[in-house]
Amino acid sequence: MKILFAIQATGNGHISRAREIVPLLEKHGQVDLLVSGTQADVSLDQALAYRFHGFSFIFGKTGGVNNWKTYRSMNLLRLRKDIVSLPLKQYDLIINDFEPVTAWACKLQGLPSVSLSHQASFISKKTPRPAGSFNWAELIFRYYAPTTHHIGFHFKPYDDFIHTPVIRSEIRNQESVDSGHITVYLPSFDDKHLLPYLQQIRDVKWEVFSKHSRTKYRQGNISVNPVSNQEFNHSLVQSHGLLTGGGFEGPSEALFLGKKVMMIPMKNQFEQQCNAEAARQMGVPVLHHLDGGFVPAVKKWLAEPFDVPTNFINETDDIVNKLVKKYSPSSPFLSSGLLY
Repeated sequence: MKILFAIQATGNGHISRAREIVPLLEKHGQVDLLVSGTQADVSLDQALAYRFHGFSFIFGKTGGVNNWKTYRSMNLLRLRKDIVSLPLKQYDLIINDFEPVTAWACKLQGLPSVSLSHQASFISKKTPRPAGSFNWAELIFRYYAPTTHHIGFHFKPYDDFIHTPVIRSEIRNQESVDSGHITVYLPSFDDKHLLPYLQQIRDVKWEVFSKHSRTKYRQGNISVNPVSNQEFNHSLVQSHGLLTGGGFEGPSEALFLGKKVMMIPMKNQFEQQCNAEAARQMGVPVLHHLDGGFVPAVKKWLAEPFDVPTNFINETDDIVNKLVKKYSPSSPFLSSGLLY
């Protein structure tokens, strides 16, 4: 069997999850990897068959998207050319983690594809959303990378096609210890913007991983590091807690390890606002601004007990096996034309 696995490279979560899934897919046949996007700091161990510019938002430095850089990075003519020219007939199974080039190429060529992503969970109306805002952004979930079949991941199985998070083996197999520091990953904040707030909490050691710094440096009780998969994992496993954005994989892994978590979702980024609302319902404190309320809120979070139980069972191998069995060319389900 020949499989194409297409992966979004905005942020690190998609690539991080793929690092766990790709070896499981390789048990079932030849796997070609396709990546599009420009904002990931981690990479896959395997060689890529395709690498596209894609369509990504660019992280800003004050808590949101850098709209100007995002606009400048767009190349719609190139995107269209990539979509039209992508050869897909050779593949028996096409799996998509919120990657638009492959999704739209499948749509144009009339080919089925299976979304295997966090974003697929938002196809269900049962998945938490913030009340009364950003309804227009629902269109992104449905049309940014449209597929014919859906398998989603979220903090809880809100619907029958949604599973709990993929926790990477490199995290799942670690022994969680508490060395007292707080790991910080807020990619939409420049470290220069963030540090004045963290410096006001002097009795805590902060280990900051910044998309905006290319070198390591230290200021008092704060160390700043470029994003590195291995160093971040080491920091997280030994941390007391994680201060992070409104992503999905990072908070999931921290909760699995039993760490305290506080989230600051990106401004006007609907998916992160949805993730933060789901986490808030579980008991994770959420801040929406980096302002005068930050220091007292963080001090309260650090001082109070934190009890957010999770049940993130290791079912990734089973999910992949069932996916291949259900959606391979020989599957009677797929040949029937039914949608999942």
